Amino acid sequence: MNKNVNKIEISGIRKFFNLVNEVPDAISLTLGQPDFKTPESIKNGVIQAIKEDKTEYTSNAGILPLREEITRYLKTLGINYNSDEVCITIGGSEGLYSALSAVVDKGDKVLVPSIGYPAYESIVTVIDGEVINYNLNKDFTLDFSDIEDKIIKHDIKLMVLSYPSNPTGALLSKEDRDRLADIIRKYNIVVVTDEIYGSLSYDEYYSIAQIDDIKENIIYVSGFSKMFSMTGLRLGYICATNNFMKEIMKVHQYNVSCAPSIIQWGVFNGFKEALKNLEIMKKTFVDRRDFVYNRFVDMNIDVILPKGAFYIFPSIESLNISSQEFCRRLLFERKVACVPGNAFGKGGDKYFRISYCYSKEDLSKALDIIEDFILELKS
Repeated sequence: MNKNVNKIEISGIRKFFNLVNEVPDAISLTLGQPDFKTPESIKNGVIQAIKEDKTEYTSNAGILPLREEITRYLKTLGINYNSDEVCITIGGSEGLYSALSAVVDKGDKVLVPSIGYPAYESIVTVIDGEVINYNLNKDFTLDFSDIEDKIIKHDIKLMVLSYPSNPTGALLSKEDRDRLADIIRKYNIVVVTDEIYGSLSYDEYYSIAQIDDIKENIIYVSGFSKMFSMTGLRLGYICATNNFMKEIMKVHQYNVSCAPSIIQWGVFNGFKEALKNLEIMKKTFVDRRDFVYNRFVDMNIDVILPKGAFYIFPSIESLNISSQEFCRRLLFERKVACVPGNAFGKGGDKYFRISYCYSKEDLSKALDIIEDFILELKS
């Protein structure tokens, strides 16, 4: 077996989700799957593509009309790419894998957040890079002192950035964006920025990809899974200048050839109308976020208000219990499933993650149980 594959395990998120099957009638708050239907405009667009026999290969980069639609949408966010700088991928996950595979060489040291989506560390390990974790501040913002120290100490080539963040819900501020841009200029590092939750920002959205003069140092990865509640349809995209894209395209081509044609056409056909559904979904998530956050505040649990995505990451440091033990006991003793914080890296063990992609009724029931469980642990 490949020694690098042997070093990694399946995602801790999935591990815990699978445990839920062992507990009948458990309330699961584990997956980042919006509880909204895929917009009718996209579903109808897929059906239309099938009826029109648009089932053949597309170009490796994906259909031009969708790539042009993506560039128009990104311009509304202050991000400037042309259609030749866009590659349609099979979800954001393939985008991350193709991008990192194209730019990380054997032994390259890659900065990865100490609390972040577990795929970052696993992909770097599989492709024979070396993970160097960088710290986040207590409010899950960037610790620039630690980042700069590690760039110097480890001769860092590449950094993975993740805002809006899974699992914390933190956003990149304008000040942090501009400060990071200065570091990129100073050290000429490459940043792969995962912005799959960019469309689910509840405060002002800032991206390192908005800074045009460092565009050749940025690889932007995003997609439609969360934005249009179509996680199983698997459509994402990479944006990068030609110096990166010509290499990324090789990995993408030999891995998947192209993203599914009918899904590409479906998103293109339904894009504008689906943006209206996105606004409705965002309003619902803000309402749920506020509800969950206020419940934890009332429990006297240390928690940061999420500003994006649909996760909240409460601290259990005061309970003197590991995140694994906390979540296992909560599941098997109280029938509520959350994800232990250590599934998101070594910096996460003092936390657990709740996804609020669930009805207020389920959230309320689960939070009542969590509150009672926490009181028991404190007694």
